[in-house]
Amino acid sequence: MKLTYSLFFLFLFTEAVIAKVDSDTTFQEFDIKLSTTTGEIFGTLTIPVIPEKPPLAVIISGSGPTDRDGNNPAMKNNSLKMLAHGLTEKGIATLRFDKRGVGESQKAGKSEIVLRFEDYVNDVKDWISMLKGDDRFSSMTVIGHSEGALIGLIACDHADKFIGIAGLSESADFTLKRQLEAQPKAVQDLAFPILDSLKIGKTVDEVNPMLYSLFRPSVQPYLISWFQYDPQQIISKLTIPTLIVQGTNDLQVEVEDAEKLSRANPKAKLVRIENMNHVLKIVEGDRQVNLKAYNLPDLPISNKLIESIVNFIYGR
Repeated sequence: MKLTYSLFFLFLFTEAVIAKVDSDTTFQEFDIKLSTTTGEIFGTLTIPVIPEKPPLAVIISGSGPTDRDGNNPAMKNNSLKMLAHGLTEKGIATLRFDKRGVGESQKAGKSEIVLRFEDYVNDVKDWISMLKGDDRFSSMTVIGHSEGALIGLIACDHADKFIGIAGLSESADFTLKRQLEAQPKAVQDLAFPILDSLKIGKTVDEVNPMLYSLFRPSVQPYLISWFQYDPQQIISKLTIPTLIVQGTNDLQVEVEDAEKLSRANPKAKLVRIENMNHVLKIVEGDRQVNLKAYNLPDLPISNKLIESIVNFIYGR
């Protein structure tokens, strides 16, 4: 096996699970592992029976302890599992995985003091490197959701296409400032200087207890590594076909973010999906109805989302 990014690849399949999708279509799901120097990262490879050589989409989950299916301890919506199966119904193979430190990949997690944003990026690069040469697939598209959109933007150099769903348009420090604007000015006065210091690569020794969970010393090196990436700058340099997707009922990311990304790369295609929320469900209601959908694992994701991705991958 090829060695890249100082990681050893282990491409393992367990016995396939044959799942009936409908009266005409079946798919196979395999367990797959990526071995790294700190442990194994586990994923699910879903392959349609037809066509014989399908395109492959690598799906990257969002921030926090979000697993390969789009779930975390605080919510279960199965959004990414539904996305994977929805694409497979249309003849597109998918890989989705638990990022290091999450779900089945818990043991691959690094301690907070040594973890860097680049660890997540390099893991995706290694998945791409492993699967890019697999002759069962005709092409490779990287699909990133939320924070995964930024990870995918950075990692997709050797992919054929990129899709960002609900991706922020500004660097993380700017986004945190925007979120903190809803807090009292006293909180902002404490937090903004810390953000400014971390932005230029300098850690802060003294952190007010009120902000300790956000700026504790052990997490500051990770924040420094994360803050250096500007999505608009990165997407402006992307040369592969690019699709930007944004729901109009997203509580975390605004349509304006998608529009900024689109302006940064005028060749990218922008799709707005009416009433789609952050976990890819169609919601027609107030904030409480929207939040409730985060814990409705049987509520389907947007059909337009699947249709838009399928058309983009197939070049329609």
